[in-house]
Amino acid sequence: MSIFTSQIAPELPPEAHQIYEVDCTVKSNTPVNGEYRLLKLDAPQEILNCEPGQFFHLLCPTTSEFQPYFRRPMSIYGYYPDKGELHFLYKVTGEGTSALATLQTDDFLNVLGPLGCGFDIHPDWENLLLVARGVGLATLAPLALEARRQNRQLTAICSARSSDVLMSVDYFRSLGANVITVTDEDGSSDVENLRQLIEEQIANTGIDAIYTCGSNRLLKLLQSIGKQHNIPGQIALEQQMACGIGMCQCCVRPFERNGKIVQERVCKEGPVFDLQEAIGC
Repeated sequence: MSIFTSQIAPELPPEAHQIYEVDCTVKSNTPVNGEYRLLKLDAPQEILNCEPGQFFHLLCPTTSEFQPYFRRPMSIYGYYPDKGELHFLYKVTGEGTSALATLQTDDFLNVLGPLGCGFDIHPDWENLLLVARGVGLATLAPLALEARRQNRQLTAICSARSSDVLMSVDYFRSLGANVITVTDEDGSSDVENLRQLIEEQIANTGIDAIYTCGSNRLLKLLQSIGKQHNIPGQIALEQQMACGIGMCQCCVRPFERNGKIVQERVCKEGPVFDLQEAIGC
């Protein structure tokens, strides 16, 4: 096991800001459905001091068929210090994820992390709403687990193209969440229906905070609802990255803050940002 340690913010306790480069052993790498796979790694305790919403930079294997060049940023699906496990849920779409899909039990995978700033659950936020689509639900899974640990009330609206690729539904239910599923297939995922579902939640149980990771369509909808009802929120953003530690500036994108446009790095200042500050791209 090799370890690279970096103190990112000297003004804060150094143990809270360590980055490790570690060779982990693959426990399993199995299909979840026709598009997604669940990768489970044996991981040392030091890399499992994570926050919901953080990510790792994965060094995808090189094969005769796939030669990915850069590391791939991957949201954490689950981290379990008690079991010494680190989980990633991913969709096989290109060179890097296709290479990841070739990993077998007992293979090694080099990971760099944990990276970035994660989600917050403020002490006075009791009723939480999670809204996400597709693999974006993987990013919110650790947040749902943390909400359960803190005894918060959780509603999860899970969206997908069709029912056969809905993600994390059973997992969220196992954590006690009220789960609402919507799909393109039956037309329930359209913006107006989502707005109505969320308005019903606000009227019936109240919502103290909104969390999401998803499309511009979801972003705009949730920003509108948040402004209308004065509900704070956070969003985890996806962006192409090269280094993952803030040096290459590859992942810079604009945000609106205090009436001004500011540029920030998704890998370093994020990937979690204030919902109202995010600008769609």
